[in-house]
Amino acid sequence: MLIHGTAHKYGDHIDTDVIIPARYLTLTEPDELAAHCLEDLDEEFLRKVQPGDVIVAGKNFGCGSSREHAPIAIKAAGVGAVIAASFARIFYRNALNIGLPLVESAEASAAIDDSDEVEIDLEAGVVRNVTKAEEYCFAPLTGVAAQLLAAGGLREIVRQKMAVD
Repeated sequence: MLIHGTAHKYGDHIDTDVIIPARYLTLTEPDELAAHCLEDLDEEFLRKVQPGDVIVAGKNFGCGSSREHAPIAIKAAGVGAVIAASFARIFYRNALNIGLPLVESAEASAAIDDSDEVEIDLEAGVVRNVTKAEEYCFAPLTGVAAQLLAAGGLREIVRQKMAVD
């Protein structure tokens, strides 16, 4: 799976309340959540982001609460993947469960700048910074995690399984 887009760079410890502010937690539709994605951090984000673009962040991306609203808002906003030096574990699992690709790479996180053109090859474990003609390796997902992404999330795996049974 290849993801290609523009990088939107943020710092360390981007928590779930910054990704989708708590005042919107009564919303349940992905498009409604997407309309408020990162608005308290970057009020221009929704005007800039294009389908397939990539969020690049530092350490501990997605820290805070365990709500699934945060990865849902990111995915529904059209973001193709998130690259970070590290992820909060509950965010990581929630993102996989909804089929949002994550790349954990301190090297890529540090080297990619805002507005760089980025290509991610999830199967090969390579991030290409097209702007800088650089490559950064990461451990590709395997097993259940790879199956979740390939299917588009846990809900899709369950739907497929129910259709077969």
